[in-house]
Amino acid sequence: MRLTGLAALGLAAAVTAAPAFAELNFPSLSYRTGPYASGGAPFADGYADYFTLLNERDGGIGGEKAVVTECETAYDTTRGVECYEQLREGKPLVLQPMSTGITYQLIPKMTADKLPLLTVGYGRTSAADGSTFPWVFNFPATYWDGASVAIKYLLDENGGSLEGKKIALLYHNSAYGKEPIRTLEKLSEKYGFALTTIPVDSPGQEQKSQWLQIRRERPDYVLMWGWGVMNSVAVSEAASIGFPMDHFIGIWWSGAEPDVLPAGAGANGYKALAFTGVGDHYKFYDDLRKYVVDAGKGAGDGSSVGTVQYNRGVFAAMLAAESARKAQALSGHAGITPEEMRDGMEALSLDAAALEALGMTGFSPEISVSCQNHRSKGKAMMTQWDAAAKKWVVLTDFIEPDDEVIWPLVEEDAAAFRSESGVSQRECPAG
Repeated sequence: MRLTGLAALGLAAAVTAAPAFAELNFPSLSYRTGPYASGGAPFADGYADYFTLLNERDGGIGGEKAVVTECETAYDTTRGVECYEQLREGKPLVLQPMSTGITYQLIPKMTADKLPLLTVGYGRTSAADGSTFPWVFNFPATYWDGASVAIKYLLDENGGSLEGKKIALLYHNSAYGKEPIRTLEKLSEKYGFALTTIPVDSPGQEQKSQWLQIRRERPDYVLMWGWGVMNSVAVSEAASIGFPMDHFIGIWWSGAEPDVLPAGAGANGYKALAFTGVGDHYKFYDDLRKYVVDAGKGAGDGSSVGTVQYNRGVFAAMLAAESARKAQALSGHAGITPEEMRDGMEALSLDAAALEALGMTGFSPEISVSCQNHRSKGKAMMTQWDAAAKKWVVLTDFIEPDDEVIWPLVEEDAAAFRSESGVSQRECPAG
């Protein structure tokens, strides 16, 4: 474990410090080692660098110092739980485990300990139901949202109909990879496409049989829920059998630079969902370079700045910082507790004006969280890899998922969780 002193965004409203928590604790469950380090390291760098920006530029959240405690999990569930046991005594304001497997293990622990859990674009989808999971948040989008957005995009690409089409799901054979299956099954019933599910065992270096199946069955589209080396192998295998890359779509964790660069020109045209903007042309980057990267205060060597996973780390840190700022405004003091942080997360609202003030117009979807809805609106956009330019290109605006399909599934799964665990459903205000 390593400790890094950092700070975050200043509070607009005047607040007074509370003595119990003089520092704001934002742990980072990182994985800079292991088979998924190519995604974990840049994410951890972006997370740390954004807090450093807020420290250097603004002097802290409401005048209080923020501390990022990094604990290495190597994307291993057992190590992730061990990290939690080490970190929990420090009263973390929010924990972001960066792993669906770790998330499932931490939900009951953090609920009992009354510590907020934020899973940005991963984790248990039904935690979107805040009446059942008061300490768990998964804004801005879930895997079920991702499945729906992908299908809505394909509907648009096919004149509004997928009747008779064949879609294959290539998925990491884990809790993460299995998340979208039920949603896709419902969507296949609604839109008349045939769904085939094809698992890939971790880490995913061997996929010959899966791509032989795809070549034999000739699906119209392949969706991928992959991670780490599985992604780059899949893209290379698709290119080797001549599968049309613009008909191959990955979830957001299958759409970063390391996923496509190994395939070279063969990856050109591959598509992936995204819930954050791509590149480093956003306004906030002016300050990030000035106060952090060019000042030699970055967490890494600077090579990942502006990449997909780095941007997601920045985004995750921004969501934590803005939730803390909201919590301070609600409580009237800067030294907030985890319980007050939870209240801030549940009241988080980032409209177009707020995002513009953060220099994140186009980088982030608008965020609106409530007691009932802990995932916001579930929006994502489609991006595409330009192999010649070696960059991701945004193809669409943020697309909203089909809540007529998604939300009943959320409520059904949340009800099953209450039945299995004995958890009571709390009353949320209407609206």
